[in-house]
Amino acid sequence: MLKSMPLKKQLWQGTSVLAGLIWRRDRIRIPLWIMGIAVVTLLVAYAYPGLFPTELERMIMSETMRNPALIAMAGPGYGLDDYQIGAMFAHHMLLFTAIAVAIMNIMTAVRHTRCDEESGRIEVIRSLPVGRLANAGSVLLVLTIGNVVIGLVVGSGLAALGIESMGLAGSLLYGAVLTVTGWFFAGITVLFAQVTETSRGALGLAFGFMGLAYLLRAIGDVSNEVLSLVSPLGLVLRCQVYVTNYWWPVLVMVALSALTGFLGCYLNIIRDLGAGLIAAKPGPTKAGRLLQTTWGLAIRLQKPMLTGWAVGMLVLGLSYGSVFADLDRFFESSEMIKGMLPAIPGFTLTEQFTALILLIMAMFAAIPALLMVLKLRTEEKAARLEHLLARAVSKTRLLYSFVVTSLLAAVVMQVLAALGLWAAASYVMEIPFSFWPVLKGALSFLPAIWIYVGMATFLIGFLPRFTGLVWLYLGYTFTVLYLGRLVKAPEWLAKLTPFGHVPNVPIETMGVGQVAIMLLIAAAFIGLGHYQFSKRDYQQ
Repeated sequence: MLKSMPLKKQLWQGTSVLAGLIWRRDRIRIPLWIMGIAVVTLLVAYAYPGLFPTELERMIMSETMRNPALIAMAGPGYGLDDYQIGAMFAHHMLLFTAIAVAIMNIMTAVRHTRCDEESGRIEVIRSLPVGRLANAGSVLLVLTIGNVVIGLVVGSGLAALGIESMGLAGSLLYGAVLTVTGWFFAGITVLFAQVTETSRGALGLAFGFMGLAYLLRAIGDVSNEVLSLVSPLGLVLRCQVYVTNYWWPVLVMVALSALTGFLGCYLNIIRDLGAGLIAAKPGPTKAGRLLQTTWGLAIRLQKPMLTGWAVGMLVLGLSYGSVFADLDRFFESSEMIKGMLPAIPGFTLTEQFTALILLIMAMFAAIPALLMVLKLRTEEKAARLEHLLARAVSKTRLLYSFVVTSLLAAVVMQVLAALGLWAAASYVMEIPFSFWPVLKGALSFLPAIWIYVGMATFLIGFLPRFTGLVWLYLGYTFTVLYLGRLVKAPEWLAKLTPFGHVPNVPIETMGVGQVAIMLLIAAAFIGLGHYQFSKRDYQQ
């Protein structure tokens, strides 16, 4: 046993040094993530007392949040009979803040594991006197510290606001939930990085797992709580922050985080460098006619991602549509909602909630469209475009292969989401609505999604090193349009986003002039991006 100790220590040799290197590389990214999460959380919390000052307004919000559609989106409400500011804030914000922390951990873990392995950095590091687990250990160490900082900053900040019903115990628990959520997704991402051979595959598995966890929680919160307890995102909500302040879900998440981290490190030991536990299938001996074109290459590179998101959007529509069975009963039994919410002549409250769901699904559909077009920048950084541009392939043809595929991907995602929503809702509702208004409403968001694609193209041409700005803008859009509605944010904040200029479809109609203006903006961004991309030098 004593002889085995040096071997165990050697596995971790150089971990602290590599952790310092990771921090050096991400000294801007990680602090920006922490600052963004903390600032948004604290600003929203600070605004809540002024937005809901009276008990009557909080009662109205309590009745609203009993709606199954909103439960599926934000999680179950606790303390609804005495809906204080703390319970309301945790109900509206905790799940989405935890998802933001999860995304930070997934992207950072893949960046410093599979991405570095693909680029050859890990091979260079392994040639030095470092242990086999130094890289995985350093990633987990940096993210462990980063998640603790997030928890402390958010928890102490919420307590420092001095808001009634948001005491120190609940605030620290709020921060602890964010910390353990980050730990879990850091561990599960390191685990997935050992399974697949590519960073694309690792990202796909990690985000797919997060999407599955969200869907299980959504379905479980509405119909079967066991499903919610299986999901890590559902489990942390059982802390009932600012209501009963249960700590047992945090302890369970700590144990699960340790288990996933241990399995990830173990699999890292037993696999070969550059390989994955699941070997990639050999491709065909001869390329098909489509693959011999730049269009085919763009689709082939993103086929797993596009397939996964297509299935995900269909399932997302089905999950939202499945809750429509209880909407009519809810509205009929809630005299307060019928009396307080302004009625729109000719439209039911169910149709109003349909408009909200279509907006949320459209923002989700923008993600695969952006991933598609930004893949061009990823290939450029990996020095793989050089082989194409050295042949009879123009930059224009190459760029538009990714851009047009991205535009079409948005159409497919919206159609599938609308189909899933309509199919599930028609199945569970006594009087189902027709498919055409749902499809028309979903397609009305396409010009807004295409503007984001245009912005990404513009950044690829002019600011290729800052293409991540488009993700920040999409995050701002979601924050303003979803959370802004809950906190009654000024309308002009929504107007700073393309989605803020889309009417409340299917209740309202989108005019030809609005469509034309948004399409011209998207085309202008794409045209300018193409012009600069064709002129600028190739970059690595």
